Amino acid sequence: MMFSRRREGGRHARDNSQRRARAEQHNEPPAGDEPAVPSVGPFDVSEAPDGVQRLDLGSLKIPAIDGVEVRVQANPDGAVQQVVLVHGENALQLGVFAAPRSEGIWEEVRAEIRKSLFDDGVAAEEIDGEYGVELRARVRTPEGLTDLRFVGIDGPRWMVRGVYQGGAAVDPAGAGPLVECLHGLVVDRGQEAKPVREPLPLRLPKELAAQAQEGAAGAQEPVVEVDDAPPPVNGSGPSQPPRRKPSPRPRRT
Repeated sequence: MMFSRRREGGRHARDNSQRRARAEQHNEPPAGDEPAVPSVGPFDVSEAPDGVQRLDLGSLKIPAIDGVEVRVQANPDGAVQQVVLVHGENALQLGVFAAPRSEGIWEEVRAEIRKSLFDDGVAAEEIDGEYGVELRARVRTPEGLTDLRFVGIDGPRWMVRGVYQGGAAVDPAGAGPLVECLHGLVVDRGQEAKPVREPLPLRLPKELAAQAQEGAAGAQEPVVEVDDAPPPVNGSGPSQPPRRKPSPRPRRT
């Protein structure tokens, strides 16, 4: 398939038609010529709805949704390497990256993911999804063949990348509460300059970082583990499928 290199504008750089379409899907009236606050996220922190309980990981704030477990791979000092949301047999791995002020980067990142998969002998299919063009692929893991679906959302100077695993990778309608998490996700980009596609910093809340160091995370808190595998960089690369079973206690690397 031929692949266009035309850049797609970020969500902040697009006209209001896409915001209107999203509002209409949720039975909301269009907002005229003024930029509308999106009806579903990921939200920039400047647009985020109030009154929602969220796990604050710094650059990402994850809404608390019934039935969704948040699994966080972190260093002993609390720096987060990977965030995975799990519901039943489905998982959603989240990453957030710096982007230019005036344009989105998902199209270029998507091309690089596709090339990386191709170089590994894996074919990837482009499909239309809620947020635009997505990638779907089937990769081989030690547990067998695994379906993955890559989703990218461009925002104001940031890009969120999500990787679905399980039935939700094949049937988006089966993602259930994981989609609710993405709809309620909040990105706090900060004001400092960062290289384009640099991962935005994620950190455990102080109390969870202390529990991780002690190896005594409570049963109701996100599961914290330390992983030797490096996280995906620069928003590209297929990464490893999310690990489904965390280590019983943190270990130092």
